[in-house]
Order: sequence, then structure tokens, then C-alpha cells
Amino acid sequence: MPARKKIIAANWKMNMTVADTETFLATFRRAVEGVSGVEIVIAPPFTSLPRLSELLGSSQQIRLGAQNFYHEKPGAFTGEVSALMLRELFVRYVIIGHSERRQIFGETDALINKKVLAACATELLPILCVGETLAEREAGKEKDVLRTQLEGALRSVPEEDVLDAVIAYEPVWAIGTGVNATPEQAQDAHAHVRLVLAELYTEAVAKKIRIQYGGSVKPENAASLMSQPDIDGALVGGASLEARSFAQIVRAALRP
Repeated sequence: MPARKKIIAANWKMNMTVADTETFLATFRRAVEGVSGVEIVIAPPFTSLPRLSELLGSSQQIRLGAQNFYHEKPGAFTGEVSALMLRELFVRYVIIGHSERRQIFGETDALINKKVLAACATELLPILCVGETLAEREAGKEKDVLRTQLEGALRSVPEEDVLDAVIAYEPVWAIGTGVNATPEQAQDAHAHVRLVLAELYTEAVAKKIRIQYGGSVKPENAASLMSQPDIDGALVGGASLEARSFAQIVRAALRP
């Protein structure tokens, strides 16, 4: 079975103006010139999507991602953005189920499932986020939480669609805190995610699905995290806001 291609995704959250985006991309492109063998995704805020789409053009090196969308077809949903609107801008990936969407905006596994199904129906590739809180980890419930989130989010998602999805394991206690899971903790969680995927589908399918780690990923820890056998990349928050920092993480994915 061919090795899973690592995927490094930038989640800028509610940061970066259009001008910031232009500056970032110019610097970042120089920093990753000649890099291949790793998939790069940038998910800017909605306001920067049109300009970033224009700047990337038909780039095969850097893919465009979105941080969110609404699962319904276009209609009377004030303030929301549809999958078709994203596809018009050549968005390839969409982040679904991020812990901030779950905790701040009250997104449930049932809603996240609707988004996964809607993304697949419009040829958007989901980056599905799962992860436990500190209280859940301290209570020894992290694996139960991951199982529940995966089962809920992937309900009725067919095999051919899940193969194109990316799972992002993001321990909530490590997001934006500066405290990341150790490589061993991350590997243990990723292996469990893959086990659950094998139970939901087949072992062969589970071995093909890419699983990223997210949670205070930095140039200093990226290589050690991605050296683990079940960690297939990174979903990067704060460290992706600086072009050279993000480029270092991308290059770390190329190390054996």
C-alpha cells in the first residue's frame, strides 16, 4: 500500500486581512519554492477567500480551504456561506467540527454530520476535527469521546467519500495554549482514531485515511510529531500566521 501523503493545513481563524493575505502568500511561496511531496492547504477567513483564490490560480502546490460553511442549499440563511459559494472560488477543503465551533457556537455531532454529508455531496473535502477536553482526558474518557465524535460525524458517510476526507485530532486542551500533546500521546490517539475508522469501515479503508495532529504545532515540535506512524500531517493555528514559521512546518513533513 502506498504511503499516505502528508497534509499540512493552515487555519487562520479570525485573523489576517486581505492585505495580510497578499503579503503572507508572497513570502510563503518563496519559502516553499521547490517543495513537493506534501499537500499544503491554507484556510483563511471568508473575506480573504476570493483574493487568495485569485492569487493561487491553478496552483497544484497550495490548495484553498475554508474554515466553515452551512450545510443547506442557498436560501434565507442570513450570515451563512454555502458549499456552492465555496466551490465557485475553487475551495478544495473545508474544516468541519473544530472545537471552537463545537464549544463557542454549540455545534453538535448531528450538525457536524450534516456538514460532512453536504461537503461530500458538493465535492468539498472535509477536514473533520475531533478531540477531547482536559477534563475528559483527566477522567480517562478521551477514547470514548473520540469514538462518539467519529461515529456521529461519519454516520451514513459512504466509503468512497470517507477515503477523501481528512481527520484532524485536536486535543482541546492543547489548542492555542502552547501545550501540545507529546508525540507518544498524539500517536496513541491517532492509532485509536484509525482503529475506530476500521470498525466503522474496514481496516484497508482506515489505513488509507489521513489523520492530522492539531494543537500548538510549531516548527520546534512538528518533525517529532509527524515522525509517528499514524500522524499524517498537521492542522496549524497560530504558527501558520507567520509565513516562514508555516514553511518550516511544511518542510518538517518531508523528513523521514
